[in-house]
Amino acid sequence: MVGAGLLALGLSACSQDDTLAKQARAGDNKNYVGGDGTVTEFAKDQRKGTKDFTGVLFDGAQVSEKDLVGSVTILNFWFASCAPCRLEAPELVKLHTEFAPKGVKFYGVNVRDEKATAEAFEKSFGITYPSFNDKDGQVLLAMAGIVPPNSVPATLVLDKQGRVSARVVGELEGGTMRTLIQTVLAE
Repeated sequence: MVGAGLLALGLSACSQDDTLAKQARAGDNKNYVGGDGTVTEFAKDQRKGTKDFTGVLFDGAQVSEKDLVGSVTILNFWFASCAPCRLEAPELVKLHTEFAPKGVKFYGVNVRDEKATAEAFEKSFGITYPSFNDKDGQVLLAMAGIVPPNSVPATLVLDKQGRVSARVVGELEGGTMRTLIQTVLAE
């Protein structure tokens, strides 16, 4: 009897709704699970570096995790038909304009699109920083355990050692992102 009660309690806990589970069951054909805007900051002694990777930008240049060391770096995971990605694009352009002169590197990580689609998106929103062509998932896999694999958009702030200092899962808010960047720049 006690075992049956514990089993029922355990199963009821599994059936509780959370926002990601609701999205997965929605059947709305958007083909991604959007984050909820959760912001996570990591203390210096809790930060993880990325796994080794070499990604290819849409212009053909190769970038590895070693190229990210020495500068604060922003990695934004996106694709063109993602509605929250379209909403946050103008904020990313503003942040890039503000922080690139201070040495902050910005990279998009496009997880789905062909080159022409990605370039059209970037032209529409005035994005001038480069994006990885990550349809093969190399950059995303290097962030395993840091970026949920099906949550787009997601944005990482890497410190000058190439470690993740902050993560936003879902559409970013410009003021919050500005603070996250300023914090790690001041270190």
